Amino acid sequence: MGLLSGKDVAEALKVQMKKDVDGLKGKGVQPTLGIIRMGAEPGDLAYEKGAKKTCEELGVGVQVFELPREGSQADLIATIKKVNADKAVHGVLLFQPLPKQIDAFAARAALDPAKDMDGITDGSMAGIYSDSGKGYPPCTAESVIKILKHYKVELAGKNVVVLGRSTVIGKPVSMLLLKENATVTVCHSKTKDLTKKTQEADVVVVAMGKAYFCDKSFFRAGQFVVDVGVNAKPSGEKGTCGDIKTEEVEPIVAGITPVPGGVGSVTNVNLITHVIDAAKKA
Repeated sequence: MGLLSGKDVAEALKVQMKKDVDGLKGKGVQPTLGIIRMGAEPGDLAYEKGAKKTCEELGVGVQVFELPREGSQADLIATIKKVNADKAVHGVLLFQPLPKQIDAFAARAALDPAKDMDGITDGSMAGIYSDSGKGYPPCTAESVIKILKHYKVELAGKNVVVLGRSTVIGKPVSMLLLKENATVTVCHSKTKDLTKKTQEADVVVVAMGKAYFCDKSFFRAGQFVVDVGVNAKPSGEKGTCGDIKTEEVEPIVAGITPVPGGVGSVTNVNLITHVIDAAKKA
């Protein structure tokens, strides 16, 4: 199978999404994403540009609520509450990390979990762990599952090792894998015999956030591997790389997601699927 292209998954998702948007518009509903941003950080602007492009392509509306980077806690909370109450905005993306003067916990707590499109609120997280269906999981974590399903990678009864325990990827993706009836082992930088554990797995999800953390010694033939990492290339090289030395690993395993062009390609689109779903519920 070789490289598991995220772009192919994204294009397949868009087909159904376009139908859903057309159906909502036929009922007089314009699905709309609200973006709350403090300042104009390059990373935020790049992600926003991509989200806007996808929304435009699918017919989803976008409203940007921009505050100055040096803005106050009170102004941010007021903006979040305003968007919570706005029935024309179905989902919200709050850019993080927030500036140092902001209490990020309070900001997240102010956001209505029903409008939290990227699983950053405690309410959304509780929905993932209780499997209640309330709120939405983090887009990147859910994108891992959608990629594996698209390529018909069997998860039920399989041994899956997740490298990383963050609340953004490691923990939520573990819960989502359990929902698919996989047997999940969560590993991290302090795990002993790490390569032995990854080699024993059927599927490996790597989310360490460290460039080229895994070389070919971590893997064996027949495995499916998802590289969630997006890192600046070491040694001053231009561009980005994953957590895995893909050129080494691809010839060995059954399939691996590339970086770029893998999980990140699906994450952006997955955010919009949440907006469309929230519009249906509204």
